[in-house]
Amino acid sequence: MTWFLYLLECNNGAYYAGITNDLESRFSVHLSGKGGRYTRANPPVKIVASKSYPDRSTASIAEAKLKQLPRHKKLAFFNALMT
Repeated sequence: MTWFLYLLECNNGAYYAGITNDLESRFSVHLSGKGGRYTRANPPVKIVASKSYPDRSTASIAEAKLKQLPRHKKLAFFNALMT
């Protein structure tokens, strides 16, 4: 099963990162206010970036690395994965 690491931009301008095996469905859940605690308080505006992984474990490892980065390096993280 394919897993996705995703980066959302919230209405306050902040980024929110997560993993899922169904990106469109998970984004809808965030929009409905039933997603993560952070996105309930700061609803997402759009999906900024995403990357697929072969399993949950590798997606979780990538998520942990992404969350350690400062905001200005988060998009570059996805660009680096694409090359």
